Amino acid sequence: MRAVSDYQDIISSHFKTLILQKEPTNLYEPIRYILSLGGKRLRPVLTLMAAEVFDGNCQEALAAATAVEVFHNFSLIHDDIMDAAPLRRGHETVHEKWNVNTGILSGDAMLILAYQYFESYEPSVFRELAKLFSKTALEVCEGQQYDVDFETRDDVTIPEYLKMIEYKTAVLVGAAMKMGAIVAQTSEENANSIYDFGLNLGIAFQLQDDYLDAFGNPETFGKQVGGDIIENKKTYLYLKAMEFATNDVKEQLLHLFSIQPNDNTDKIASVKEIFNQTGASEATRQTIEEYTFKAFTMLEKMNISQDKKDILKAFGDKLMSRNV
Repeated sequence: MRAVSDYQDIISSHFKTLILQKEPTNLYEPIRYILSLGGKRLRPVLTLMAAEVFDGNCQEALAAATAVEVFHNFSLIHDDIMDAAPLRRGHETVHEKWNVNTGILSGDAMLILAYQYFESYEPSVFRELAKLFSKTALEVCEGQQYDVDFETRDDVTIPEYLKMIEYKTAVLVGAAMKMGAIVAQTSEENANSIYDFGLNLGIAFQLQDDYLDAFGNPETFGKQVGGDIIENKKTYLYLKAMEFATNDVKEQLLHLFSIQPNDNTDKIASVKEIFNQTGASEATRQTIEEYTFKAFTMLEKMNISQDKKDILKAFGDKLMSRNV
């Protein structure tokens, strides 16, 4: 296996070679734009890593990795429209740089492009990849709808929230890893175990993303800090604060999550103070650790060398220690 930075370099070089110089320009230019912003590119890296974990060739997994990243960016374009988000990775979102209609249509094209990348595989591998991709894509849409629904509900439970982030975020992380396993044509048990590794790591990753949305460094986070608070999203932080808070503080938090002032500075500061005072911040960090540990237990089920298990664990440790 290679170092994570090597996989990142492979992905970066590959995306620079993607040929999207097609007409009409206003359809494909936004696609080139969102893909050029880079980001963490966690998911395609995981696809390449997983292929080599099971003694496959990471170059053969590039098409599947590309499909995963193109689909992920399609979902970001549409999510940003739904959230009216001004920034993505520190740059203008597609709908801000162009317009909403362009964002919708370019996103739709990306979904179709993602499927096309599977066409380079032999029929049996193609079938397994497409089956997993279709299941995952639908779950991501379900997760996004749960997320939207929760914005107008005051009775969201923690199990409901965890299901939402599992579908919206974690299933794609798990699928990215399982696709690498499918390309490597490893055993079904190995493929399912690495899916569960990715799934649990994905839940931990999203919980941390929610945490950083409130408490991250605005200079390095790449998104608008406090965005979830502005959008009145019932994140794990919010739900834990409601669980731990006194009745007076609950009323205050409910009020803050029912308003959308022109200037959100005071609202964000007040909500963050409640998150800290109630212990919701610490509880969220503990849950992040719990799901990371669950992911690591999946490694013991895989029929791979200890060295490879150690590499995957080190990757998970590094991922969950991020502060951006």
